[in-house]
Amino acid sequence: MVIVEWIFSTLRSNPELSIFLALAVGYWVGAIKLGSFSLGTVTGTLLAGVLIGQIGIEISPQIKSIFFMMFLFAVGFGVGPQFVRGIASDGLPQAIFAVIISVLCLMSVYIAAVIGGYGPGIAAGLLAGSHTISASIGLATDAINRLDITPAEIQQQLDLIPVSYAISYLFGTVGTGWIIAFLGPKILRVNIVEECKRYEKEMSAGAPADGMHSAWNKYAVRAFRLNTPGLIAGKTVKQAEAASTERIFLENLRRNGQIIKFDQDTVLQLGDIVAVSGKHEALIEWSNRAEDVADAELLNIPVESVDVFVTSKKVNDVSLIDLSKQSNARGVYVTRIRRGSMGVDIPVYAQTKLNRGDIVTINGSKKHVDEIVKEFGFADRPTSVTDMVLVGAGIVLGGLIGAITVPVHGIPITLSSSGGALIAGLVVGWLRSFIPKIGTVPSATLWFMNSVGLNVFIAVVGITAGPTFIAGLKVVGVEIFFWGLFATAMPMLLAPLIGKYIFKFDPVINLGCCGGARTSTASVAMLAEVAKSNAPMLGYTVPYAVSNTLLTLWGMFIVILVA
Repeated sequence: MVIVEWIFSTLRSNPELSIFLALAVGYWVGAIKLGSFSLGTVTGTLLAGVLIGQIGIEISPQIKSIFFMMFLFAVGFGVGPQFVRGIASDGLPQAIFAVIISVLCLMSVYIAAVIGGYGPGIAAGLLAGSHTISASIGLATDAINRLDITPAEIQQQLDLIPVSYAISYLFGTVGTGWIIAFLGPKILRVNIVEECKRYEKEMSAGAPADGMHSAWNKYAVRAFRLNTPGLIAGKTVKQAEAASTERIFLENLRRNGQIIKFDQDTVLQLGDIVAVSGKHEALIEWSNRAEDVADAELLNIPVESVDVFVTSKKVNDVSLIDLSKQSNARGVYVTRIRRGSMGVDIPVYAQTKLNRGDIVTINGSKKHVDEIVKEFGFADRPTSVTDMVLVGAGIVLGGLIGAITVPVHGIPITLSSSGGALIAGLVVGWLRSFIPKIGTVPSATLWFMNSVGLNVFIAVVGITAGPTFIAGLKVVGVEIFFWGLFATAMPMLLAPLIGKYIFKFDPVINLGCCGGARTSTASVAMLAEVAKSNAPMLGYTVPYAVSNTLLTLWGMFIVILVA
């Protein structure tokens, strides 16, 4: 007992240790899976914080403000390209769909709060839990702190947020996945497995016989001497490559004993020795037209795999099959496409269109890879250096703009400095999608700002609310669970019908849009498992970017509506 008392006393006198303890326990508990369900790190950290907070620990509120602003900037930075694309390009229908579903999410909570007689604290927690948008708690906290009520009443409302959040989160997570993955196809009256097969077939139109996933290790490089006039000799490089029934590429050229530079208009001559890359079948076809020779120097062709961050306007909204036909895309093979702040894997189909901000993994010879990188974006090579000028200045400018208050009918309306940081992240993330020199924020840094930034905020919320959490449970009552069920289910049951009858979405894309509009990656992953296809991910990213922004801002709006 003496040791326990000493630990408690140390945590009280060193509150920073309690934050790290909450993070350690929260990440550990949140990762535990029961079947396909897990609490997640945010809920795990909140519950750990509440438990630790029972011993009475005082933490400066400035700590959670700092980490929350860092988190919001990272969120905006990550979704910026998809957010702007959704508003400004062919993703507009999906963006409008996300706005409608986000409004339904807000109104479902407002209806529950009005009928249930809940104040802004319970309503804010209900919004965050039923729609699993933990980030909204921060903006709700800012809004409650600005209410014209006594400090004691403000603290009472703030203490109720984590209580209603924790109760409503359970169905918010499990229920959303269950509705989209299992009820969604029934609502649409489709067999989602068959629909995905049909959609994949349509999206693969024009693809090579062996598909678009041709990895470089299926290809070989061989050297040939051109001895027969008219077959290859006498043709340009472009004509020689096009003459094969399979994709092949000339990688090196030796003429008169010297390796020379060449382009697609270079005319091949008798006696030239060329290094050719392609599938074994294609190279066998070439061996019938030219003499196979050993030339170690000519065959010394560096090969690499690179992640390319797409910034070029020439690539935006162009399908992979169309890109493969362009001369500047020769000699490389796309093996992976990641999109959005969550880095979700987009299916590599012939008709899959690239977007600015995508990270595309390509394989090929270094020469061809370098040409692609130069033409379409920049190499997203691993780096540990973060441009803190960009991050710091972005948060400050966004915070200053967000702090501006505009009175509307006597009510002070403001984004708050936190909301301003979110908007700043959106703008900077969008700008970087076509001006890469604006600054670098490595994926590891984004993860830290996203995950740890939010969870430090949540840990402080839980620790601060710990002593009053049990009392809050008595105030909230068990009925909050059923209102959470209503708030979660109502928008999600209507979403597939809205997508089908108003927006005319393909069933596969429709359900992906539903998951994105609820910012529920887990639900789309569950859908992909049921459908035996990741095709629904093609409808996920634009709605996710729009709804992630709006649902976060709703934390402020629900307080204004209820108060």
